[in-house]
Amino acid sequence: MANETQKVGTIHFPFPFTPYSIQEDFMAELYRVLEAGKIGIFESPTGTGKSLSLICGALSWLRDFEQKKREEEARLLETGTGPLHDEKDESLCLSSSCEGAAATPRPAGEPAWVTQFVQKKEERDLVDRLKAEQARRKQREERLQQLQHRARFKYAARRLRQEEEETEHLLRLSREMLETGPGAERPEQLESGEEELVLAEYESDEEKKAASGVDEDEDDLEEEHVTKIYYCSRTHSQLAQFVHEVKKSPFGKDVRLVSLGSRQNLCVNEDVKSLGSVQLINDRCVDMQRSRHEKKKGAEEERPKRRRQEKQAACPFYNHEQMGLLRDEALAEVKDIEQLLALGKEARACPYYGSRLAIPAAQLVVLPYQMLLHAATRQAAGIRLQEQVVIIDEAHNLIDTITGMHSVEVSGSQVAPLLNVHWLLLRKRLKAKNLMYLKQILYLLEKFVAVLGGNIKQNPNTQSLSQTGTELKTINDFLFQSQIDNINLFKVQRYCEKSMISRKLFGFTERYGAVLSSREQPKLAGFQQFLQSLQPRTTEAPADPADESQASAPRPASPLMHIEGFLAALTTANQDGRVILSRQGSLSQSTLKFLLLNPAVHFAQVVKECRAVVIAGGTMQPVSDFRQQLLACAGVEAERVVEFSCGHVIPPDNILPLVICSGISNQPLEFTFQKRELPQMMDEAGRILCNLCSVVPGGVVCFFPSYEYLRQVHGHWEKGGLLGRLAARKKIFQEPKSTHQVEQVLLAYSRCIQACGQERGGVTGALLLSVVGGKMSEGINFSDNLGRCVVMVGMPFPNIRSPELQEKMAYLDQTLPRAPGQAPPGKNLVENLCMKAVNQSIGRAIRHQKDFASIVLLDQRYARPPVLAKLPAWIRARVEVKATFGPAIAAVQKFHREKSASS
Repeated sequence: MANETQKVGTIHFPFPFTPYSIQEDFMAELYRVLEAGKIGIFESPTGTGKSLSLICGALSWLRDFEQKKREEEARLLETGTGPLHDEKDESLCLSSSCEGAAATPRPAGEPAWVTQFVQKKEERDLVDRLKAEQARRKQREERLQQLQHRARFKYAARRLRQEEEETEHLLRLSREMLETGPGAERPEQLESGEEELVLAEYESDEEKKAASGVDEDEDDLEEEHVTKIYYCSRTHSQLAQFVHEVKKSPFGKDVRLVSLGSRQNLCVNEDVKSLGSVQLINDRCVDMQRSRHEKKKGAEEERPKRRRQEKQAACPFYNHEQMGLLRDEALAEVKDIEQLLALGKEARACPYYGSRLAIPAAQLVVLPYQMLLHAATRQAAGIRLQEQVVIIDEAHNLIDTITGMHSVEVSGSQVAPLLNVHWLLLRKRLKAKNLMYLKQILYLLEKFVAVLGGNIKQNPNTQSLSQTGTELKTINDFLFQSQIDNINLFKVQRYCEKSMISRKLFGFTERYGAVLSSREQPKLAGFQQFLQSLQPRTTEAPADPADESQASAPRPASPLMHIEGFLAALTTANQDGRVILSRQGSLSQSTLKFLLLNPAVHFAQVVKECRAVVIAGGTMQPVSDFRQQLLACAGVEAERVVEFSCGHVIPPDNILPLVICSGISNQPLEFTFQKRELPQMMDEAGRILCNLCSVVPGGVVCFFPSYEYLRQVHGHWEKGGLLGRLAARKKIFQEPKSTHQVEQVLLAYSRCIQACGQERGGVTGALLLSVVGGKMSEGINFSDNLGRCVVMVGMPFPNIRSPELQEKMAYLDQTLPRAPGQAPPGKNLVENLCMKAVNQSIGRAIRHQKDFASIVLLDQRYARPPVLAKLPAWIRARVEVKATFGPAIAAVQKFHREKSASS
C-alpha cells in the first residue's frame, strides 16, 4: 500500500498505511517525550504495530529536529552572530560540537566591554564551528548520494581485491625463489612465539592510549557524532526484524542506519571465526590488531629475524580503505547484520570495525542492549550517548539483564588451579612492577581459597570442607574477612586490563597445555590438568544459536577473566552489592558470588547523558519496578518520567480472561508451595484441563510454575489415568529442557493442530505443557489455532528462601519509601516478579487484529485487587472472576462456539 502521511495535531507522521488510532496516540506521545527530553515507559501489546510506531514516531521527531537545526544554522551563518541557543526551544542543541559553547558566567563587577568582547568571541567561534560542521555534512551527503546512484563500491572493491591478490601472489613467488635458491637459508622457526607471552613493563599511573583497533593515521575517519537514535533489543533476530520494518517504512530509503554486533556475529575471517568460542574469537582479533600495530611501529627490528606464526599475522580484512568503502555502503542503504556480513565478505573488509566507523554519521544505530548497557563495551564500540536518544525495546526484563551483566560468580575449581600458574609467570625475567602486581593477584587468589575454607596445597576436586552452608556479606565485611582490604583493587583491576594478563594465560594454554617434559610432569600435574581444561573441546556441542539471549552476552573462556570480573565487582559501593559465600561439599563446588543490588548505578549514566530514553515493550506491567528500582534510584525526578499504555487492536469481545477460584469438586484453587503437591490439587488441575480441552478447538497451552512441578504433575496424571483422558481429546506435547529441541516440538505441535483441523475426529487439537519463564513463555508466537486458550496453573512466585532474593528484598525495604496503604517494597518485588512472568506467558496467545483466545487463571489469589491491577490494562478490563467452575466452563464453551462460527 502506498505511504500515507498522518497529521496528529501539528505533527506529520509518514506511515506505510492508515494507522490504528492507538498507533497515532503512541507516535504523538513518543514525539512529545523526545522533544521534551523525558524518560518514557511505553507499553503496546504484540500485534498492535509497536515497531512501526517507534520507527515513524522517532524518525519523524529526528526529521523535524534536524530541520530546525539547519534553519538555526542558516540564520546564524547569515547574520554572523546570534544567540547560542534557540530562545524558543532551549532544548535544541545545534551540534555535538556546541557542547560547552554556552556563554560562561562572567565575574560580578567585570567591565561591560570585557563581557561584550567575550560574548562576541564565543559567537564567532560558534559560527566557525558551524561552518566546519556544515562543510563536513555536505561532503558526507554528497558521498552517500553518489553511492546511492552508482555501483562504484562494488567495482572499486573488486579492483582493490584483485590488486591485493596479485601482490600476495608475487610475494609468495619471491619467497619460494629465495628459499629454493642456492645457498638460501630458511628463516629460523619460532618454537612457540614465546616472546608474545612476556609481559611488557607496566607503569600503573601512565595514561596510554588504549588499543582501539584503529591506527593513529586513521583519525581522519572520525567524524562528529550527529544527533541519532540508538535502538536496542534483546536478540539479533529481533534486531533483524526491526531493520526489515525500517526498510518497509516511509523512512527506509532515506535514513542512515547501521547495525552493530559482536565479533562472533560479524567476523568474516574464517580462521578466526572457526575458533567458535566468543572469547577466543575476541582474543585472536585483538592479538592480530596488536601484531599490526607493533609491526607498523617497527618493534620487530629489535627481535631476531624469525618467521611469525600464521595466527599472529595481521588480519587481511582489516583494510583501512576497504572499511571506509564498507562504511559508506552501509550508510547509503539500510542493511541488517546478514547483509553487512555478505558485503564484508565480498569487499574483503571487516564488518565489525567497518560498522563502528559508520556510527558517527548514522541517524539510527541498531544494537543488542547488552552492548549499550555495559559501559566498557559501549566505550570500546565508540558509542557516545551525550545528547542522543536511546530506545530500549523488549525491555520487560531490563532490570534482570543489568543485574545479570554485573553479577559475577567464581568457583573453587576456577580459583585454586590459577595459583599453579605463578611458577610459569614468575620464572620470566619480569620487571619489578609486573612482579608486584602478579604477587598481589596470587595473594588475592590464596585469600579467596582460604575464605571458602580450602587449602591451596590440596586438589580442589578431592578437598572436603569442614564447614558448609551459605553466608552473605557486605563488600566491606568480605574484604575484611578475607584480609584483602589492604590491596588497592582499583590498581589491580587497571593492571589486568592494561597488561592483558588473562590473554597471556591463553597463550600459556596453547604453549604448554599439550606437551610437558617427563621431568616436570609430577611437579606440574595439577597445572597441566588446569590448562587442558581451558583447551577448546572439539567434542563439545556448539552453542545453540536459538538461545540468542545468552549467546549475545560475552562469556569469558578463561577463569582469570572471571576473577577479573569479580575483582571489578568488589570495587562497587558497599551499599550497592553483596558477596555470597556458598560452601558446598568440596572446594571445587564452592563459589563466591557478587550480587548487584542496585542496577540503577549502571543505568544512571545512560539517563544522565542522553537527551531522552524510551523503555518500551509489549508487556511492561507492573511498571513500579522501572520507576523505583531503575529510575528513582538513578536520580531521575518523577516529573521527567512519562508512562504510556495503549489497548489492543482486537475487538474487546475477542478475548475472554477468567479467574477460576474453585474446581469441579468445589476444591478451592490455591496452588501455594505448601499445597500444590497435594494429590487433590493435582487431580483438580487435571480435571479442569480435561474439560477445557473438550470445549476449546485447536491448541491449548498450559503453563506450570517450574519444570519440577510439571514433572510431578505429569507423573501423577499418568499414574491416575488423567493423562490418558487428556490424550483422548488433545495430543499432548511437553516443553523440552534442551534448547535445540524446541523447534522440533513446536513444529510437531503445529502440524498436529493443522491435521486435526482438516480431519474431523476424536482428537480436536493439541495440548502443550509448558513452564513459566521457560523457552515457550517468551518470544514464541501462538497465534490463531496454535493458542486458542492459555491456562496458568497457580502463581509462579520466585523462591522466597533464596539468599539473593531475601537480600534484594531487605535492600529495597531499606532504600525505597513505603507508599501509604501498599505492601513493603520487598514484598511488592516478589509479587511483581510473579506477575511479570504471568503477563509474558499469557501474552503468547493474541498476536494480531483478528485473533481471539481465552485466558484461564487457575488460582483464587488472582482475584485479589492488587494482583488484578498488575495485569495488562487491555486484559484487566475484560477479566471475569468465577467463584465456581460451572459458570466458568459455560463461558468458555460459549465464547469459542461463537468465535468459531463467526471466523
